[in-house]
Amino acid sequence: MDGETRSAGSNVRAVPLAMRRVEPACNGAPACPRASPPSNLFLPSFSLSTRRRRMSHPRESALELRVGKKFRLGRKIGSGSFGDIYLGTNMTSGEEVGIKLESVKSKHPQLLYESKIYKILNGGLGVPSLRWFGVEGEYNVMVIDLLGPSLEDLFNYCGRRFQLKTVLMIADQLLCRLEYCHSKNFIHRDVKPDNFLIGLGKRAQIVHVIDFGLAKKYRDPKTHQHIPYRENKNLTGTARYASINTHVGIEQSRRDDLESLGYVYMYFIRGSLPWQGLKANTKKQKYEKIMEKKMNTPIEVLCKGYPAEFRAYFEYCRALRFDDKPDYAYLKRLFKELFFRKGFQFDAMFDWTVLNLRSGRRERGTSGEGERSARADPRQEAARDGRQIASQGRVYVRDEAKEGDAQMQQQQSYRSAGYRDDRQVAMDAGYPAPRVATGASRDALGEAKPMSRQRY
Repeated sequence: MDGETRSAGSNVRAVPLAMRRVEPACNGAPACPRASPPSNLFLPSFSLSTRRRRMSHPRESALELRVGKKFRLGRKIGSGSFGDIYLGTNMTSGEEVGIKLESVKSKHPQLLYESKIYKILNGGLGVPSLRWFGVEGEYNVMVIDLLGPSLEDLFNYCGRRFQLKTVLMIADQLLCRLEYCHSKNFIHRDVKPDNFLIGLGKRAQIVHVIDFGLAKKYRDPKTHQHIPYRENKNLTGTARYASINTHVGIEQSRRDDLESLGYVYMYFIRGSLPWQGLKANTKKQKYEKIMEKKMNTPIEVLCKGYPAEFRAYFEYCRALRFDDKPDYAYLKRLFKELFFRKGFQFDAMFDWTVLNLRSGRRERGTSGEGERSARADPRQEAARDGRQIASQGRVYVRDEAKEGDAQMQQQQSYRSAGYRDDRQVAMDAGYPAPRVATGASRDALGEAKPMSRQRY
């Protein structure tokens, strides 16, 4: 995605709040060298906390930094728009959190603004909770829920293509996330796979939306007066997924978030978009080439060989006027009806879930006892949490056998989201209720045959 992201006031490439390998901090120095930092965001200096115990080991030194009198700062795990993200720990409960830092000297401070949006969106399904915001020394600090890998990480893990079933299961969730943001009077303006993360543990089936540094209020909360139509606007967001109207300089509104989401769907199901990999001497020239290719690619060409619902989605989004309220129910119904027609079951078996189960089987295949256990109860294999940690393009799976039976896990996951069980989730969403994966249906879990990569 190099050269395809342009943020207001910055050219930062947004990276999701996913755990990643990092190099150890430089001991005894206020900052570690890093190539072309956008706003001098390094490992925090000594001024970040007044309760730092000096330690000789460079990897231990950062762990003694504290924020908000409650959270211990750990290693750097990523970068987002206008800020760096660190792993943190609640010193009272031991719970891991994400800590985002931004220099108070930043030319374009955004963290306070982003924290206010998280407060407004608080309580929404698939929106991480804001734990704390404040100033520590030379940094603005925001503490939020720690999440798992992004859809971009999982896309890479699955060989850079999702099956139709997976795309349709996440399509409904992503539409719901944008609908919720829009209901709270904000448009996201940077819809892309990197900004959608799965949860951890019991919430691993829930996709979360993050990174509101570029979000904008599109209407007055009280009067619902829409912002005025304007032109000659700079491109804000990521060029690969930007709407055509955004490319030509038209003020963004709800329709643009939805068009960007359509490009995300096609990226997942196709494996790439026609305007990827274009060469240019400058970023401006690359943006222009992307715009030209996007405008010259008809919807029927973009969606050729795939279900007609994707074409209908784009036709609807592009027909919306600037201040129109989208019919979210219609768009979700498009994909639900396709889901029905294909005979899929809403069993939360995403492509990455299937790969994790296979990986677990292979690891235990060398043990005769493990094989006998698997034959005795295939659900035991899914009982592992499969906590996924994305690191430098790879996804590592950490087994946690104490989580219990897989069916119990799914039920607990959905109960925490306000549902009674996974069957109720499917019915509430309008999908066929899932069947129990036993006997003849085990192939659906990928046990006997490899995952199909056929196009529908």
